[in-house]
Amino acid sequence: MVNVLLIQLEGVDLYATLINSETSRDALRFYRPDRLKCGIRARTASLGSALALTSELRWYIQRYVGEILFEPEEGIFCSSSLAQQIYRRDVKPMPPWRYRCLYRVSSHLIDIIWMDAGTVPQVYADQFEPDDTVLEVWCTEEEHRAGL
Repeated sequence: MVNVLLIQLEGVDLYATLINSETSRDALRFYRPDRLKCGIRARTASLGSALALTSELRWYIQRYVGEILFEPEEGIFCSSSLAQQIYRRDVKPMPPWRYRCLYRVSSHLIDIIWMDAGTVPQVYADQFEPDDTVLEVWCTEEEHRAGL
């Protein structure tokens, strides 16, 4: 199972937006998305179906989504670019993955904190607010160099 996490833009209720649209409701009908305070999570059977779902929702993603994350394993999130590389079998990331960042999320994506190789998320704890959700996100080498 692969989860897709769509993090909404500031001021957007992504769940309501997607459910109120017949087109997006139809695309999501098999996934029964969970409403999160930062957007939605949809459970899919595979990485291929997760990528297909985001392709079907592309119009909504362009307008209402700040970030798409894929969760191929529980607690391991990856960027869209890394998910594409995994799907094409260009890379097979294994812990400890060198190219990582932390997403600080509340009701939307607040910021991205780039992690140095070999560090753990706790090293950056002073940059978080108590109510923030912090996700460790694996990304591509190119994204890490460019700062996404």
